[in-house]
Amino acid sequence: MADPIEEQELVNRLKKGQQWAYQVLVTRYQDRLLKIAYGITLDMEESREVVQDVFVSVFKHIHSFRGEAGLWGWLRKITINACLNWKRKWKRRFKWHHTSLEPDNDHLLYGAQKDSATPESILGEKEGETDLVRAIHKLPEKNRLVFVLNTLEGLSYEEIAQTLRIRKGTVASRLFHARKQILASLNH
Repeated sequence: MADPIEEQELVNRLKKGQQWAYQVLVTRYQDRLLKIAYGITLDMEESREVVQDVFVSVFKHIHSFRGEAGLWGWLRKITINACLNWKRKWKRRFKWHHTSLEPDNDHLLYGAQKDSATPESILGEKEGETDLVRAIHKLPEKNRLVFVLNTLEGLSYEEIAQTLRIRKGTVASRLFHARKQILASLNH
């Protein structure tokens, strides 16, 4: 299904303050931003708040958007920075690791179940996903962030390096260590 409005037209209408354009923006990007936020915060409620704050910020600052990285790139970068700021604030405030009180957020990382799946295959996939999600949660924040951006968002090493303002070699190293740690967790 084609988008009813092209990106540049959406940006122009956002800059004019048209409310419906904001609704299109939220509808188009909310789920993708929520995946990124959850991958970083590991808390669904906080992820929703972060994404809501991102949209408010975008609405307030749309006039500063230059379009160099495209609207999605800009939104992604704002979301990552908002999540990292949330993590820093959370760590200063509580000094211990926070985990979500919600029992099942795995669907965010892996999408909805297939309609044609059998109960047995769903259970097997669910058990594997739960182990994988636990392994991802155990990763150090820097490695988890690179892993989430590469795996969930499909960003290249170069794109991740630009987004996080780190060297491409650092991206490769963090991703290598993340994968190694995940495999070690899954093999236990």
